[in-house]
Amino acid sequence: MSVLTLKSDEYNKFPLVLKDYASYLLTIKGNSEKTICEYLLDLRIFFRFYIAQKEGKNNLSAEEFETIDIKNIDLTDIRSITTETIIRFLMHTGIERKNNTATRMRKLSAIRSFYHYAYVKKHYIDYNPAADIDAPKKPKSLPKYLSLEEAVKLLNTVRDDTESKTRVRDYAIITLFLNTGMRLSELVGLKIDSFDSDLTKVKVLGKGNKERILYLNEAARDALKKYLYMRLDPKYIKTEDKTLFLSGRQTAISNKTVQWIVYKYLDKAGLGAKGLSVHKLRHTAATLLYQSGKVDIRVLQDILGHEQLNTTQIYTHIVNENLESAMEKNPLSDIKLNNYSEYKDN
Repeated sequence: MSVLTLKSDEYNKFPLVLKDYASYLLTIKGNSEKTICEYLLDLRIFFRFYIAQKEGKNNLSAEEFETIDIKNIDLTDIRSITTETIIRFLMHTGIERKNNTATRMRKLSAIRSFYHYAYVKKHYIDYNPAADIDAPKKPKSLPKYLSLEEAVKLLNTVRDDTESKTRVRDYAIITLFLNTGMRLSELVGLKIDSFDSDLTKVKVLGKGNKERILYLNEAARDALKKYLYMRLDPKYIKTEDKTLFLSGRQTAISNKTVQWIVYKYLDKAGLGAKGLSVHKLRHTAATLLYQSGKVDIRVLQDILGHEQLNTTQIYTHIVNENLESAMEKNPLSDIKLNNYSEYKDN
């Protein structure tokens, strides 16, 4: 497997046991390539630390540390790792590498996942050294989001940017983020046929390649209808690509382009200094829905496609009617693109 976003020459420097683990995550677990690459890179740091400790190289410079070759890591090494090794590594990441809590938690998650695979799935080891290690406590912080007034201001800024040739597309993109709470990867993955015929619902592909249905409120339907008027017109669009949102070159829009669009209009709206991002628009949708007092937290969890081990079961019985009703209660539901005339007379 060399389809990961790691370059093939870099991927080939990983030992076979980690390549097999990556294949398991991709084909059996259905993890995204991004997640798998992050796990591999974190495990590479871990095994470099293990090799340095084993060889008594405790004072390596950062440059020297990066040159440690892990390709020869084998099952003997895997079995040599103890709980104490992992704890020392976590101390190293905090003290020497200055990793914050979230980064150390991610590294521990990668180690836990690999050793669970080695112990439970492959039976390489007789015990799991990572099983009983407590995760570093992450300071609680409230997610950043736009207030209702700020969200309306952002939408109005896009609406009023009549000099932009992509105004209708960009308005549809930001409207979907704010009204459905979908992820960036879910939005760029949308196809024309992801929607039903009357634009009341859309099928998105979420984390772990799991599909779910999102219902569209009136604002989302209105923005999509106006974008599709152009998107489906062969006078404007020549490509056979069925991706919903296209770049200026009429190819599938990229994550970076969508991020640039959001940053552009946040700046234009005077909101650039708030430290917001595409993901914060998802937070905004969730927050406005919940603050409305009309959406049950369990329904909201299902809308966002979250999975938590201790609460998964309560979300499996939410009926579709509740989800559809919830989307219509978004306070942004009636914010629409007015004065639409770009393509009517062409």
